[in-house]
Amino acid sequence: MPLINLSQQHSLLNAFVAEIRDVQVQRNRLRFRYNMERCGEVLAYEISRQLPYVQVNVNTPLGTAVIPVPAEQPVVGAILRAGLILHQGMIRFFDQADNAFVSAYRKHRPDGSFDIAIEHVSSPPLNDRIFILADPMLATGRSMVATLQQLFSLGKPRIVHLACVIAARAGVEWVERHFPDMTIWACAVDEELNAQGYIVPGLGDAGDLSYGPKAQH
Repeated sequence: MPLINLSQQHSLLNAFVAEIRDVQVQRNRLRFRYNMERCGEVLAYEISRQLPYVQVNVNTPLGTAVIPVPAEQPVVGAILRAGLILHQGMIRFFDQADNAFVSAYRKHRPDGSFDIAIEHVSSPPLNDRIFILADPMLATGRSMVATLQQLFSLGKPRIVHLACVIAARAGVEWVERHFPDMTIWACAVDEELNAQGYIVPGLGDAGDLSYGPKAQH
């Protein structure tokens, strides 16, 4: 399973991620969401470079141009709620895509451990489709794996891309253990998880920073 770490390339994406991580800039919720959307746009563009293409003839005022365009539209999914803002950026580029939404969250136990709870799934059939799943933080990987298992009960995609802003090495390894044939795209990769399973240095809680704090389950 390839991991594509876009931070290893020098591009404006790194500036977006720097602002997303910055505790001072994070105080501006609008700015945080805007940068998340811009990361989604870059991820969509980079993923689009690996999709299948076909040649089409386009009539112009002066003749005919032969242009390679995507052979099909993907299904673009989001893990609620944090994935919504990243998904919004992605569908600005994949603007004719079908869409999928899954509510998956950590259900905490008194001892500090947690299970993954899935309460809502809305998706078109996925059989033989190109599927892109957006979630800003790939931490332990458990939410991603549980979401994929739930979605694949609706059909098995032909090609799967996982898009995130920050990935932890442990989360990448957990996903790879369960789904070795997928491509993970990350704007940056961090090496650590803390005792609570959050990415270090990471950026905090992407959902709270986008939409405000929530009550703990």
